[in-house]
Amino acid sequence: MRLPVKGLVVPLGVLALWQVAVTTGLYGREQLPPPSDLVEAGWELIRRGELWQHLVVSCRRVLIGFLLGTVAALVLGALVGMVGSVRDLAGPSIAAVRAVPSLAWVPLLVLWLGIGEGPKITLIAIGAFFPVYTTVSAALAHADAHLLEVGRAYGLQGPALLGRILLPSIAPAAFAGLRLGLAQAWLFLVAAELIASAVGLGFLLTDSQNTGRTDILLLAIVLLALLGKTTDAALGLLERRIPA
Repeated sequence: MRLPVKGLVVPLGVLALWQVAVTTGLYGREQLPPPSDLVEAGWELIRRGELWQHLVVSCRRVLIGFLLGTVAALVLGALVGMVGSVRDLAGPSIAAVRAVPSLAWVPLLVLWLGIGEGPKITLIAIGAFFPVYTTVSAALAHADAHLLEVGRAYGLQGPALLGRILLPSIAPAAFAGLRLGLAQAWLFLVAAELIASAVGLGFLLTDSQNTGRTDILLLAIVLLALLGKTTDAALGLLERRIPA
């Protein structure tokens, strides 16, 4: 197994510059705490029994929202990509909705779904939906016509044609969309956890800003980056294990 040594160069360089910026007085400790302060902040949250709770809740929200958004995107993307009438009817409207900023959904989702888990997961699902839908629908709309002919020659229609012929043929594009959708789900998490949250990494970000804990704020950002990268790597590993 090859270790991503080159991929560590930039993070280690950033840490070194970060430490230099603090020790030389370029930034005050209250503006940019050194990396050691983030370690201490993390240990503080662990001692209080809070860090694991924040991580688990945020990961659960992202996982559920990503799965719901992906299923909806695959279904609608398949319809739009394969059926010209559906593409003409629904394609422009979906493209328009895609331009709505994440925070614009918050008041509407609260009005419709209250302040529980529903609006948070729905917002994350919306974020995951559009990258997957866009890549799948575009790939299917431009699928090789010869593959369609072969599938139909063997009597395949509808879901059977999609599952056995078309989806395997667009697997690289579909996985690219899934990885983009997963990244978007993590981005939408912070907006989702602005909705009356008392736990989660998004809540930790806003709460630490309000209390002036820059060390915890930066720790939350680092954790979001690490979780996003880890889940993306897991999806990439799954892609490599699926036969071409």
